[in-house]
Amino acid sequence: MTQQIPQVPSAEPVLTGVRNFRDVGGLPTVDGRRVRPGVLFRSGHLAHATAEDAAFLGGLGLHTVFDFRNAADIALEGPDVTLAGVRNLNLPLSDPADGAGFWTMVREGDLATLRELLAEGRAAGRMVASYRQIIRTRTAEHARLLTEIADDSHPALLHCSAGKDRAGLSVVVILLALGVEPAAIEADYLESAAAHRRYRVWRSSTAPDALSPEVMELLGPLFDAREEYLASAYAEIEEFWGGTENYLARGLGLDAAKRERLRQRLLTD
Repeated sequence: MTQQIPQVPSAEPVLTGVRNFRDVGGLPTVDGRRVRPGVLFRSGHLAHATAEDAAFLGGLGLHTVFDFRNAADIALEGPDVTLAGVRNLNLPLSDPADGAGFWTMVREGDLATLRELLAEGRAAGRMVASYRQIIRTRTAEHARLLTEIADDSHPALLHCSAGKDRAGLSVVVILLALGVEPAAIEADYLESAAAHRRYRVWRSSTAPDALSPEVMELLGPLFDAREEYLASAYAEIEEFWGGTENYLARGLGLDAAKRERLRQRLLTD
């Protein structure tokens, strides 16, 4: 596979059609090392990337783009832009049929329906449940992600739709394996809550209140990155897997040799 010389951005770029892009480099580990700049990137989907966006991404020297969207997401948003010489690997972290009707409701449902399904903490509850489910059941996908990157699939860009939940948890898994400081993991995750990073809410409803303040408030938890969501993932690691080390070793098959390869590839000396 042809590899270009990476052009690691010295400052966060402004991309027109790609949301929530950033380099994960620089995060500190508990043993005094740091994530190497230019080897691990994250973002929202690449389907709407402009020619300028694609040129920038193509200059990063990427080996693999990991796309965690399912078939329904891709049908709605479109496939990723093609980047010359870059491998695209689709690892869906949710079943194509799971939630399809729900997300149709999000985009098309009237106010009464949204109130019924999302009000009084139900939207946030759905997010918490989805985080726990990914940690409990999507071990094969995360195991493959760690293996791919430990072998040679880097520099890598990880994304889903908004780049905050499925991609966000996948980045968390990698950072846990690298031994990154817990506070740094949380800070990176919460960056996705910034207004300029958020997924643009698209509503096909033509009703006068389709984008009313109440509607946006009801939808807000679905498009947010919150401490409680990440905390629910950590709780599942503790309660179901018996702690981080058991999760990585027993759940994801990360042995000492693979973990050391991962650290060698992604951390500074």
